[in-house]
Amino acid sequence: MTKKAAAVSPVLVRHVIWLGWKLVVFLSFALCFIALLRLHFYPDISSPTNSLSRTRWRSRIPRYNFDGPPKIAFLFLARLNLPLDFLWGSFFENADAANFSIYIHSAPGFVFDETTSRSHFFYNRQLTDSIQVAWGESSMIEAERLLLATALQDPANQRFVLLSDSCVPLYNFSYIYSYLMASSRSFVDSFLDLKDGRYHPKMAPVVPRDKWRKGSQWISLIRSHAEVVVDDEVVLPVFKKFCKRRPAVDTSKGKLNLKLQKQHNCIPDEHYVPTLIACFLFLSCQMSELEGDIERRTLTYTLWNQSATKMDNKAWHPVTFNYADASPKRLKEIKDINHVHYESEARMEWCQTNSTFVPCFLFARKFSRGAAMRLLSEGVVGPFDASLLLGNS
Repeated sequence: MTKKAAAVSPVLVRHVIWLGWKLVVFLSFALCFIALLRLHFYPDISSPTNSLSRTRWRSRIPRYNFDGPPKIAFLFLARLNLPLDFLWGSFFENADAANFSIYIHSAPGFVFDETTSRSHFFYNRQLTDSIQVAWGESSMIEAERLLLATALQDPANQRFVLLSDSCVPLYNFSYIYSYLMASSRSFVDSFLDLKDGRYHPKMAPVVPRDKWRKGSQWISLIRSHAEVVVDDEVVLPVFKKFCKRRPAVDTSKGKLNLKLQKQHNCIPDEHYVPTLIACFLFLSCQMSELEGDIERRTLTYTLWNQSATKMDNKAWHPVTFNYADASPKRLKEIKDINHVHYESEARMEWCQTNSTFVPCFLFARKFSRGAAMRLLSEGVVGPFDASLLLGNS
């Protein structure tokens, strides 16, 4: 028996070793497969242009309850300077400094001081960690997140309004402050567009097709929603990987334009925030859905050029308001708008704040310097009785 056992033992050892190697190989393949899936669905969000990690952002945001006068954080997304700073300076002159904050994302290294701005309200209000932004790229939404992350450091900031360098206020500060503070909701333009071809199937399962939303980039958020945008580590990486701008079309290429037009095209800033909010319940297993906590409309009026053909580079670009376009009659027409029609959803959005019917828009774009000068001369940002806001139900 001893000799038999000795003879069998090497066979058993070799068999055990062989099974062990198979197990190691199988586990190695399994780990590689899991790693590939993770890279596919949750790509690395780190970027050399982003100086703050998401973890650092979250750890720096004050989470305690705030007791005091709430502020509106005005977040300016600028190419370089603010060409309409003289108008905004007059706007802020009529405001209580305890009720607002100003933050500007401009080109890296650009400083707002007495040599670059005509209003002292903007001196040194630029972010020190700004990034280079390209239209139609994910850098645009990263810049927005940097603005929100910085503004969240002040616990007094309770409303966050994103503005472009061509935006103008349609009312004075008192009216806008009362309008925003009267609502406990964010204002995020968000709608379904079944004809839209920007959704990339590979965004699933993180971003399902039925959670894909489109809307204006110009948002107004309550604090909890601003935190959701800054905290996001799941949806943004998917956008960076699959939501990209189609290369510019060279009209000299003739028929090649048709081929170029068939390439996948996606404008991240028109989809990111409304899609993130729609996905929040799906991704985080929350008991409440964020979409129910927003007014699904923007507060910034834009007139779109819809007459150009699809092959025209000017198609669906915002119209610029010049001096002649900023007449009292035209401004009244904009301020009298009280509903928005979403044709793709057969939805009529009546503009309300706290169950009170109100004008839809507080801001407008794109305004030239001449148009802004006319607004100033017409007294648009002058004194106003804010109690009129809630005068009629």
